[in-house]
Amino acid sequence: MTRPRTIASTLAVSAVLAMAAGPAGAQTVVTVWTEATDPGPAATMAAEFNALQDEIEVDVRQLAFADLVSQAMRAYATGTAPDIMAVDNPEHVLFAARGAFLDLTDLMARSEIIDPDLFYDGPRASLSWDGGIYGMPRGSNTIALYYNKDLFRAAGLDPEDPPSTWDELYAAAEALTDPEAGQFGLAFSAIGTEEGTFQFLPWLQMAGAGIDSLDSEGAVQALAFWQRILDDGLASRDTLIRGQWDSTATFNTGQAAMAISGPWELPRMSADADFDWGVTLMPTREEGGPRASALGDFNYAIFSTSEHPEAAFAFLEYYFSQSHRVWNEFGRLPPRRDADVSDANWPDAFETFTTQLRTARVRGPHPDWPQISKAIQDAIQSALTGQATAEEALTLAAEQVAPILAN
Repeated sequence: MTRPRTIASTLAVSAVLAMAAGPAGAQTVVTVWTEATDPGPAATMAAEFNALQDEIEVDVRQLAFADLVSQAMRAYATGTAPDIMAVDNPEHVLFAARGAFLDLTDLMARSEIIDPDLFYDGPRASLSWDGGIYGMPRGSNTIALYYNKDLFRAAGLDPEDPPSTWDELYAAAEALTDPEAGQFGLAFSAIGTEEGTFQFLPWLQMAGAGIDSLDSEGAVQALAFWQRILDDGLASRDTLIRGQWDSTATFNTGQAAMAISGPWELPRMSADADFDWGVTLMPTREEGGPRASALGDFNYAIFSTSEHPEAAFAFLEYYFSQSHRVWNEFGRLPPRRDADVSDANWPDAFETFTTQLRTARVRGPHPDWPQISKAIQDAIQSALTGQATAEEALTLAAEQVAPILAN
């Protein structure tokens, strides 16, 4: 498999750049808004792109993650939106359905660099709305099961045969839980935010359910399984209030023998986890059952109000040509099937997470995803705190979600 060619030579002859550059001597400025990271893929790629040519300058502005969507919506409403925005993938169609993002279908059809057919199904679905393609994945992430091989050995479990079904996961968590040592069998996040939804949806989907069948038998079984893990003391009650980062920290310190989390943990885990660890695929409900995982990370989109769509798209072309680098440099999975990452850091983990990405499903897509997610979060919290049974909590969630999906 060959590594994607760079756009460096293309820049000098691209008709797109020639049109985008404007009058002789003028430089087109393309603005990008992204969440605050240091230095981050947008800033890194923009600096490289700017150094390769002098027709276009990409100017990156970093905003707090919590403020990015609200500020971008206000900017679009007032005609001051940037050219490009990095948007969390479940919120992508929130903008696209409102006409805020440019349909890139025609630009991609003419491009010699970007081929949307190379995107994995989950990332592509997150870009799609009403038959159009409204962006490009910046990178992808998903979740899998980390496990402490040393603790497996101490508990008489085979570290080379991690749990592959829900029953096996429960049995392993039970064997690995040691209250006297302050050690729990499993760490995950059921916090009442998007992170909780992100972690729960794969269980729902592996049970044959979805957001349109929250009150189904499979959905109830998935939430009841989580409830059983907590009620039996195999995971900390802090599971209800901890995000993924803090939850996985308990794994790194040996306070949890297994943890459900993503590839963003690998640098910290490699530095902090003073034990032999591995990562394996999410356990399925039963042997040979359907796999699922959550789709995370951001997309890039061009605003429909951009005065420089061709120049903005040229930057996206450059980024796409370099997407084989995002694993080693930024801890993200390349969202394209043909990326050559033969030099991948943590090669076993890369293979596991890439396999999970093939079955990772977008949250939605739906322009009112935040409302749907809130109903799911409330159901999780209600059931896991004992305020309702799993069936009662999900029946209420289904009643709240049904009219949203019907619109």
